[in-house]
Amino acid sequence: MKLTNTLNMKSKSGMTLLELTVVILVLLSLISILFVGARAWKKGSDRSANILNLRNSQQAVRGHANMNPDTTLIDEAVIFGTTGTGTGGYLRKPTPPTGITTYTGAAAAPAVGTLWLAAAYTDSTLAPAAATYADW
Repeated sequence: MKLTNTLNMKSKSGMTLLELTVVILVLLSLISILFVGARAWKKGSDRSANILNLRNSQQAVRGHANMNPDTTLIDEAVIFGTTGTGTGGYLRKPTPPTGITTYTGAAAAPAVGTLWLAAAYTDSTLAPAAATYADW
């Protein structure tokens, strides 16, 4: 014997407030994970850009020092050109990525294994490890 009459009962369609809240929380969690991953990707690309800028300027300084062994003065005008835009120099002055305020070059040719171009960092994680540039 049935206790309820199933013919008169309608099933309600739609989502409850609890189900809607769970869906919103899952979406917010996925979006936050996306933002964390994007920030890490951006920091990695900025670090790579910084290392490439330092490496290219180091190679330009080494090339100039090898072609002109009698000169000790290697300033930014020699490497980046007289106007700082790259005209007359070996390469264009690099634009610092996010987390680096400026690049400044030394006045003399550095010893092998020492960086010529220095960066002023607002984010120290963009600095290259000291042991990685000795063979540039």
